[in-house]
Amino acid sequence: MAYARALLKLSGEALMGDQGYGIDPAIVQAIARDVAGVVASGTQLAIVVGGGNIFRGLKGSAAGMDRATADYVGMLATVMNAITLQDGLERAGIPTRVQTAIEMQEVAEPYIRRRAIRHLEKGRVVVFGAGCGNPFFTTDTTAALRAAEIGADVVFKATKVDGVYDKDPHKHADAVRYDALTFQQVLSGELAVMDSTAIALCKDNNIPIVVFNLFEAGNIGRAVAGEPIGSRISN
Repeated sequence: MAYARALLKLSGEALMGDQGYGIDPAIVQAIARDVAGVVASGTQLAIVVGGGNIFRGLKGSAAGMDRATADYVGMLATVMNAITLQDGLERAGIPTRVQTAIEMQEVAEPYIRRRAIRHLEKGRVVVFGAGCGNPFFTTDTTAALRAAEIGADVVFKATKVDGVYDKDPHKHADAVRYDALTFQQVLSGELAVMDSTAIALCKDNNIPIVVFNLFEAGNIGRAVAGEPIGSRISN
């Protein structure tokens, strides 16, 4: 494999598949199969999961909720996804630990950096829930932050599209996909990959980002193996 330690960012929307809400068990099983292959290859894998399939803080804020309150509700939604993902991974035979930035010790460990690294060294998948524990920060920023903290070689962002485009490919038939970009190109072009804080964190810590389509079977393994899929963002 091309990477010894990687962080995979999964959006909540990806987990719901074609459903309008919630979690599609078939998607969880497909992710578990791919992750099992990655772990068997010897790569250490951590996962950050979003919560947009259950609740989005920005949407709640736009509807009149206090922004910080809405973000905290969104963090709790990510924990629901993390625990569900843990169940799917362990049913596939993958030892998994959930760590949360908001303490809830009855269902998950608190986030402790050295403990997370130790789990990874023992071959366990670590799923990070509750974002970074602070409102006004996205789970994309959490992915960049946790990747830097655990010393990940790369951040994989698994999405519904097969890379980074100059405009929304679902709305524009002439959208052009990039094979490779620099962090500065993403920031200056305001490309909708991850929020600017996440991009800047990865740029400052020299952590490349690979954006690829989650829904093509085996893509997680191909990405970790270093195959040229999706779009790569680096310095």
